[in-house]
Amino acid sequence: MLDSEGTEPDSRPLQRVDPADFQKRLDSLTDLFSTMMVTVDELTTRRCPYKNRFDQCTANFGCRNQRKPRNPGELKVCGSDDKLDYRSAWETG
Repeated sequence: MLDSEGTEPDSRPLQRVDPADFQKRLDSLTDLFSTMMVTVDELTTRRCPYKNRFDQCTANFGCRNQRKPRNPGELKVCGSDDKLDYRSAWETG
């Protein structure tokens, strides 16, 4: 497959990467993912991991918070009030 310049991608010479530029980009990604993890850590204290963004239950097992689907053939509705701390379910000693 040819690139936008009409050459084979493997036939182009390798370009040098500026270590300072590389570190800057790496730091930017680290900041991005760190911010995401703060949000994820906070959500795991109260939101079921099987609850999707539409408040539907994606679990393949029974749960006392499952409610009937809104429409036939859809996932069950998650009736959780999001006030439970689910982290202990993943702790293994």
